[in-house]
Amino acid sequence: MNTRFYNARILLTEDDHSFRIVDGELWTKGNSIAYIGDGSDVNSAPGLGDEYVTARSIDCNGNLLIPGFKNAHTHTAMTFLRSFADDLPLDKWLFDAVFPREGQLTEDDIYWLDILGIMEYLTSGITSNFDMYFFPPKNAQASVDCGFRTVQTSGMNNFGAGPEAVEENYLKVNELGKSSDGLAKFIIGFHAEYTTSMERMEGLAKLSQKYKSPTFLHNSETRKEVDECIERWGKTPTQLTDSLGMYEYGGGGYHCVYFDDRDIEIFKEKGLWAVTNPCSNLKLASGIAPVKKYLDQGINLAIGTDGPASNNALDFFREMYLAATLSKVSENDAAAVDASEILYAATAGGAQCMDLGDCDRLAVGKKADIVMIDMKQPNMQPENNIVKNLVYSGSKSNVRLTMVNGKVLYEDGKYDIGFDPEEIYAKANAIIGRMK
Repeated sequence: MNTRFYNARILLTEDDHSFRIVDGELWTKGNSIAYIGDGSDVNSAPGLGDEYVTARSIDCNGNLLIPGFKNAHTHTAMTFLRSFADDLPLDKWLFDAVFPREGQLTEDDIYWLDILGIMEYLTSGITSNFDMYFFPPKNAQASVDCGFRTVQTSGMNNFGAGPEAVEENYLKVNELGKSSDGLAKFIIGFHAEYTTSMERMEGLAKLSQKYKSPTFLHNSETRKEVDECIERWGKTPTQLTDSLGMYEYGGGGYHCVYFDDRDIEIFKEKGLWAVTNPCSNLKLASGIAPVKKYLDQGINLAIGTDGPASNNALDFFREMYLAATLSKVSENDAAAVDASEILYAATAGGAQCMDLGDCDRLAVGKKADIVMIDMKQPNMQPENNIVKNLVYSGSKSNVRLTMVNGKVLYEDGKYDIGFDPEEIYAKANAIIGRMK
């Protein structure tokens, strides 16, 4: 589908992590952006001559087009446990409440629970997710069927199949990506050091080297996790996984709350990604990630919601706000982290972390993963600084439209994903009802 956005303001991303806003038009052709400008030179733009047929023209009425948010860490299908096991410490939450019920999930369950999460992503302007959960091919299929963009990774641990299953999923999901216009991808990973044997970690490291894949895992989420890893191996999770050769082709960690100086050095030397999850870390009392230190040291930063069982919302505006403001509190410095760095991490940073460089910004040739922000609401006025408005006062209520791969999937409260929302809600409630 070809779409013309006009009377728009367009947020353009600079390489120095700053942004500028231009007035004009943005045209999509198929799944990509074909034109950005004031409209006066459209006919001279490659591919936008007389042969271009506009399927739809959208008058933005002065509203803002931004690149979609990239949710760089989540467990989408955990929608079934939203508000089910709250107000517990992480270990009890995980081992007493979550794991026993996850063991009852079927592949069919996960398919429907994924779609519920995808619907919520779209309302928050999220156009792709980096998802770790059971049955990655089924997760990926749910995304593809909705028209949503996903990157899957493995949650391999000691409680299921090992590296051989990770390899099988790697091949299946990447094959699905080839047949789905690039909507699905797989990057190698595992759950965490504290749930995974040395033998399985070593096997995964070999797998990442075989396929030249980055490696991701839950890393240093709690102080207890780090201390117990040091007791077992004499090294932090970062130092241990690095010693196993996991990062020869990049990767990173989710949470990254408790890093020592050597951990930071490794992330900097290897170009790894620290994916911060402020809402989940607050709710589970895990701690506050040292975002300012990462930025000061040149560590790559991305943002994720974590799962809807530990957050409990899949709301990127809330994540951005907390990623910025918690850093100010922990550093006792209101100038610690600038809003532009957080917005960059939420968009371009997340895309690069997920190996989605063709979706990282609004530019000709990039994928048409676009969000329209309603500027005609009180929380976005006055327009002293629109970037800061997005991070500090923006809300899901400002998301008018979410486009993925050139198709509008969500607009003004309605979905075009091929499924009836009421059916999805009923299926999700039936799944958790069966477990109670």
